[in-house]
Amino acid sequence: MSLFMEIETERELPFDAEEVAKLVIGTALDYVGCPYETEINLLLTTDEEMKEHRQIDRTTDVLSFPMIDYDTPGDFSHLEDKMDLFHPETGELMLGDIVISVDKVFTQAEEYGHSPLREYAFLIAHSMLHLFGYDHMEEEERIDMETRQRKIMELVNITR
Repeated sequence: MSLFMEIETERELPFDAEEVAKLVIGTALDYVGCPYETEINLLLTTDEEMKEHRQIDRTTDVLSFPMIDYDTPGDFSHLEDKMDLFHPETGELMLGDIVISVDKVFTQAEEYGHSPLREYAFLIAHSMLHLFGYDHMEEEERIDMETRQRKIMELVNITR
C-alpha cells in the first residue's frame, strides 16, 4: 500500500498521523478483502481550506473522492480488466483521495467526548468505506456502513 500524505495545516495532531492512517487503511483493506496493492492520497487541512475543496461556504469533517465505480460496494472482481484504475508504474490500484479537516478532528473529538486519535481514525475508516463504494444515503446503507466502521475501529483497537 502506498499512502501519499500532504499536510496543509499548522495545527499538529498529538500522535503520528501517518502511522495511524496506515494502520486504519491497511485494516480497512484487509477487512473488505481487497486483493490488490493500493495507492491512496490523504490531505490534512483546515476548515477554511475544506470550504475551498467543497466550493461552498461550509466546512465538513472529511471528503472522499473514490476513483472507482463499483457495481456492488467492496466487490473488486470487475476491476481486473480496467487498467486505467491501476498506476502504470507501480501496478497499484488507485483507490482515491481522502481530505480531512484537522480542525474538525479536534472539535468533534471534544463534542463526542473522545480523543482526537479516535476521531481521526474514525474519519479515515469512514472515508475508506466510501472509497470501497459504500454510502449512507438510505437507512439500510447507513446501518451497514456504521456496522462496518465499528468493526474496523475494533480491529485497530481504537474505541471510545
